[in-house]
Amino acid sequence: MLKLTGFGTMGRDIFMADFEIDHYCGGIFQTNGYLVRHEGKSWIFDAPEGIADWLEESGVRPDGLVLTHQHHDHVLDAGKIQERFGCPLYAFAEPSEELTLSKRLELMMGMPCPIDPYTIDHLFAGQSELELGGLHLDLYHIPGHSPDSVCFRLHGEPVVIGGDVLFSGSIGRTDFPNGNHGQLISGIKEKLWPLPDETYVLPGHGPATTIGAEKANNPFLR
Repeated sequence: MLKLTGFGTMGRDIFMADFEIDHYCGGIFQTNGYLVRHEGKSWIFDAPEGIADWLEESGVRPDGLVLTHQHHDHVLDAGKIQERFGCPLYAFAEPSEELTLSKRLELMMGMPCPIDPYTIDHLFAGQSELELGGLHLDLYHIPGHSPDSVCFRLHGEPVVIGGDVLFSGSIGRTDFPNGNHGQLISGIKEKLWPLPDETYVLPGHGPATTIGAEKANNPFLR
């Protein structure tokens, strides 16, 4: 039985499967991270500030960290997770200032925005599927918010971990360097709209939603 926990009214069983998904939210941008448990293993999706402490306090030793993209707020604890748990890190591309935008954020906020160093163990650019020792993911590369933005669908299940591509009632901002509004809109419609309407989308910020709800109500995508 799949259980979604930490999602308010969404914290309930939604379909038969051997998954459990926990939600963590942290940092000044209230960035979401997700812990997916399956067949005795666990994987972290994104590394917002504080998630390493949350894992340690919860007694969880992740088998891997998977990044939806590498903007500053999604990788703040990536180095801490690698150091504390020694788990492999999966990402679309190698780390770079072009992806993290930490220097731009420093200019915007007027304060240092350091990131602990981290390394990528497995790159998945160009792949449409990813097998993580029992966790099978379908990959949808959807740039526009960030060049490396990827959505992950639990293979055969109505759940997408979406990063900053699609939000409840909104989409990822595209005014950053290398952002492209038209590219993001096209990618969402081409790659996410064919999924069943009941598919849950677990975004990088804000509450969970469904494909059907966003088709019907998202003002950016009508």
